[in-house]
Amino acid sequence: MLTLASKLKRDDGGKAGRASGASDSAHRISIRDRLLTKEVAELETNLPSTCKASFPDEDKLHHFQLAVSPDEGYYQSGRFQFEVDVPEAYNMVPPKVRCLTRIWHPNITENGEICLSLLREHSIDGTGWAPTRTLKDVVWGLNSLFTDLLNFDDPLNIDAAEHHLRDKEDFRNKVQDYIKHYAR
Repeated sequence: MLTLASKLKRDDGGKAGRASGASDSAHRISIRDRLLTKEVAELETNLPSTCKASFPDEDKLHHFQLAVSPDEGYYQSGRFQFEVDVPEAYNMVPPKVRCLTRIWHPNITENGEICLSLLREHSIDGTGWAPTRTLKDVVWGLNSLFTDLLNFDDPLNIDAAEHHLRDKEDFRNKVQDYIKHYAR
C-alpha cells in the first residue's frame, strides 16, 4: 500500500522543481488514485474482523480481493472471495464487485453477481451509490450480506430465496454443502 502513497509524495515534491511550461501529464495522479490512497489506509485500520483485503499489485490499489469469513449465521465457517475493481470515474460511480466463490445465497448469483444497493449507480430507494461513500462502506456492506443484510424478500437469486421459504433446514444443508465444496 505504501508504494502508491510514496509515489504521490514524490510526484508532489517533484512538481515544485519542474519548469512551469513543462508537460507533467506523465506525472499526473488520477483523482481515483489519490482517493484510494487515503481510503485504503483507512480501510486497513477499520476492517471488520471477518474480512481480509489483499492487493495482488500494491501499485494498483484500484484492483483488490476481499475475503469474508462469517462468524455467525448460515454462512459461518465459509470463506468467500470477492474481486473489487474501482473504475477511473470513482467516486462518481461505485466499484465493480464480483463474488469469486460459488455460493447458494439469495443476494448473490452462482455466477458471482451481487445485489447490494450501495453498489447500484442509481437506486430507487435512495440507498445506492453516492460520492460520499467509500471502500469502507463497500466492505462493510459485503460483510453484512452474510448477516443483517441477508435479504430473502428482494432476492437476486430467486431459487435460493424460494428454497429458504420452502424448507429452511434443507436450505441450510445446501449452503453447508456449497461451503464444503467451494468456500474452504
